[in-house]
Amino acid sequence: MHGNHEAEGVRKDRSRSGLDRRTLLRGSAVTFGLAAGGVLFSGNPAQALDIYNPFSGYPMTGSWQDHIDRGSLGGIDYAMSVGTGLPAAGAGVVRNIPYNGTGGHTVTITHSDGYRTQYMHLSQFLLADGASVAKGGTVGLSGGAAGAPGSGNSTGPHVHWHLITPAGTRVNPLDHLGGGGGLPKTATEEDGVPGPVMWMRTQNWLRIESGYTGPIDGVPGPNTYAALQRNMRNWGYAGPIDGVPGPQTWAAVQRLAATYGYTGPIDGVMGPNSWRAFSRFINENRWD
Repeated sequence: MHGNHEAEGVRKDRSRSGLDRRTLLRGSAVTFGLAAGGVLFSGNPAQALDIYNPFSGYPMTGSWQDHIDRGSLGGIDYAMSVGTGLPAAGAGVVRNIPYNGTGGHTVTITHSDGYRTQYMHLSQFLLADGASVAKGGTVGLSGGAAGAPGSGNSTGPHVHWHLITPAGTRVNPLDHLGGGGGLPKTATEEDGVPGPVMWMRTQNWLRIESGYTGPIDGVPGPNTYAALQRNMRNWGYAGPIDGVPGPQTWAAVQRLAATYGYTGPIDGVMGPNSWRAFSRFINENRWD
């Protein structure tokens, strides 16, 4: 996905019993990792691991087979603007490798089962060597601009992603996803507290339906909200598309939520019951 990275603010919730309508994000990268959860499965020829695809919202510009066909050891390329946050595909321990040959700045995440996920062509490392990271925690910023420090041999902004087995063999991470591909489900459906996973799924829904072109990073801001307002035209929103949500925006979201079990007032003040019903919608498989 191309375009500038959104400068999207983080807002903390003030109350579990009645969230302020401006209170739209709760939780850190660690909370995200806990919310994402995950189960380790085994027994298939391609072992399903406790990882997900953090780049499912971005266009794939180089498939695994594309890399093999041109003599590479394999990988997947996803286009994204320089400076986009790169979430960990699974929990693990970080190792930073500056100027890693043709791969440029590289982050390796070693998971508890011995598998390693690796991202290449970074513009910046965000965690220290040896740091622990939760699933979904940001490990660095994407790069790849031709000739820029850390880009290696990249000719355009993107991230290169692959998986390494405990034996040291590079494999296609899409063959090993524990969730069957795509984004994890949000726990907001259970606890009524909006967090990064819910917002990632919301951004992916808005990418599919409403022209959202920013990162799938779980951090809502003006571009996310403007796409939400465009979509809410279908649910009675008649206000401006200005990326600043208010009571009219949230009343429309509550009308959508009412079709998924919300029975409270349509008052434009989002609370746990509103968020639970909205998350039943956003947890549908079509938004994975």
